[in-house]
Amino acid sequence: MKTRRRPYSEQRPTDLGGGVWSVPVPIPGNPLGYTLVYAIESPRGPVLVDAGWNHPDAWLALRDGLGSAGMDVRDVRGVVVTHFHPDHAGLAGQVREESGAWIAMHEADAALVGLMNELQDREHRSFHADMLKRAGADAVEVEEVTAHRPRPPAPPDRELRDGDLVDLPGRELRVIWTPGHTPGHVCLHLRDADRLFTGDHVLPGITPHVGVYPYDRVDVDPLGDFLLSLEKVAELGALETLPAHEWTFPGSAERAMEIHAHHEEKLLSLAALLAEEREPLTIWEIAGRMTWNRPWADLSPQMRGMAAGEAAAHLRTLEVRGVISRTAGSDPVRFALRPESLSP
Repeated sequence: MKTRRRPYSEQRPTDLGGGVWSVPVPIPGNPLGYTLVYAIESPRGPVLVDAGWNHPDAWLALRDGLGSAGMDVRDVRGVVVTHFHPDHAGLAGQVREESGAWIAMHEADAALVGLMNELQDREHRSFHADMLKRAGADAVEVEEVTAHRPRPPAPPDRELRDGDLVDLPGRELRVIWTPGHTPGHVCLHLRDADRLFTGDHVLPGITPHVGVYPYDRVDVDPLGDFLLSLEKVAELGALETLPAHEWTFPGSAERAMEIHAHHEEKLLSLAALLAEEREPLTIWEIAGRMTWNRPWADLSPQMRGMAAGEAAAHLRTLEVRGVISRTAGSDPVRFALRPESLSP
């Protein structure tokens, strides 16, 4: 079954067949509109793929949506979180409180959730402020971007690794580790039905955010990881795709490689942008010159912070490939095209 993205007001819980339901859960104040939470039936209670944003309206939508599918949230056996972001993991803790369900998450994201829950608001704000300053943001922009902190998600009970089977009686649901969007993002392959729950890794109409945090890290390459993860998904073949946003669609492999090509084109455009500059640029300056879905001046402070993270991820991949380099000792950090990259 294929559905198209519609406003949340037009969304309804949907029987996708084969013991799988989709339940739209709203994300208040977010242009994405909603998260598609999936409920997989089992003899010992349903297992959810993601849970939605932590908000009273979202909780009612999840509880009542499961009810309309003939399921009681108190009977939920477990919640598999594709990644730690609040529109996916936010309600997992409340589901656990209601039902006693386990929460499972990849070990890399579980480590981040542990760190987030340890940090006090003041420490979290200081961490982000320092990161923004090193990227070249001015004092006003730093204040705007760090003004709000989402509530950290509940820590998981179980940690997942690539290839693990989820505790889903009577079905075979295998973990496919797909780092990039987050270090511990996972897709889930329901092998007995040739279906792939893709979280935010492969979406039908948009591309997921891939960023570096802190922006100036040199020990990771999230975009490089993401591109490899897309190839990994493509190798699974053309599966029915159940993403966390927008709509379900066939052909996961084809869409994965379309997203791969999109980022390769973006890398070429970024290298060309730097080739036109006479002086090295900060991450913030580069982000302001890149093409986004809206002009830089029209982006909200939080969206500018995310755009800078994505710019940093593309810069890091170009750096790993030897196309660009960062200026030694510069503060804030600055990037320029390597001279040999200008050679014909």
